Amino acid sequence: MNKVKLHRKLYDLQDLKYREMQIRIIPTVDSERIIGVRTPELKRLAKEILASGYSEEFLEELHHKFFEENQLHAFIISDIKDLGVCMDKLERFLPFVDNWATCDQMSPKVFKKHRQELLSHIKKWIKSDKPYLVRFGVKMLMDHFLDEDFDPHYSEMVARLRSEEYYVNMMIAWYFATALAKQYEKILPFIQEKRLDNWTHNKAIQKSVESRRITDEQKRYLRTLRSGKKLPTALFMYE
Repeated sequence: MNKVKLHRKLYDLQDLKYREMQIRIIPTVDSERIIGVRTPELKRLAKEILASGYSEEFLEELHHKFFEENQLHAFIISDIKDLGVCMDKLERFLPFVDNWATCDQMSPKVFKKHRQELLSHIKKWIKSDKPYLVRFGVKMLMDHFLDEDFDPHYSEMVARLRSEEYYVNMMIAWYFATALAKQYEKILPFIQEKRLDNWTHNKAIQKSVESRRITDEQKRYLRTLRSGKKLPTALFMYE
């Protein structure tokens, strides 16, 4: 496979209705760069590229023309089994990520076995001036450090972040909504003490209230913590 064949293959897989939807929900990507290929098709194509031997050449090309090529890049990286190789390819690619979909759908499987090695990279990513590096770092904390490897210090790292970027703040809100579902008692003080900026604080509560993993009692209490509302004294039993 080469670039010409790859582009032809992508257009063969094009779904115009799906393209219209993607253009609406991924506004940071120029519509001319979106072909409109569904994710399952892209994942199958990524495996085909890996099997064909074209992946090494493809991963060296960091200025892709189409959104779908960035998606393929993300899926190929996610399947690399060697931690060193995976991290090298990921570090080179991350500065070129320009949308939430590519950022969020890139999830290297090898990280599950190497969380401590991952942590040092996360600490660097969330200090970046590039919004999608920050978003990716927060997502990795959400994906890998809210269960058996949870430490409130990691949540402190996220709570200290301040950004003017919508897609960074949405990920911070998503992180805390997920953290509340998994570590409610340990995360609740971050919300009670309003440790996030006002918009992100309220968005985290909104996403928590919408979650099926939060109990009805917890939802009722979280609603009282929305910014601008006075906290009823009787509800301090949750502290």
